[in-house]
Amino acid sequence: MKKVLLLSLTALLGACSSMNSTPQATLDGEVYYLQRIALPPTATLEVSLQDVSLADAPAITLAKQSGPVKGQVPLPFHLTYDPAEVKPGHTYAVSARIEEDGKLLFISTERNSVDLNAKTLQPIRLRVDQVR
Repeated sequence: MKKVLLLSLTALLGACSSMNSTPQATLDGEVYYLQRIALPPTATLEVSLQDVSLADAPAITLAKQSGPVKGQVPLPFHLTYDPAEVKPGHTYAVSARIEEDGKLLFISTERNSVDLNAKTLQPIRLRVDQVR
């Protein structure tokens, strides 16, 4: 009896979780820089996917990944976003920054537009430039 009850509850929970889950899309790539220097072991990387369509309004962030840097460049990233938030005719871009203890070390200085409707847009190579 306990096994039947446990199986029933497991099936019910699985059905509920699949009903509430939103479809997800991913964007993968790597961040790199041209300087031949190593990153400090306490450096952090932040990569964002943003809707940059409106020139007179702040960008809307669809996805963000941030955390400690593991290793040296190229640094992989994996962004997960909701494809329902992608609007036709809008412009999307990815940007990155590398910091250490709140001090900016590297940042993307060029607009890195992405077509989220394209079937083969991955992987993205995102260059960051050193801040002096």
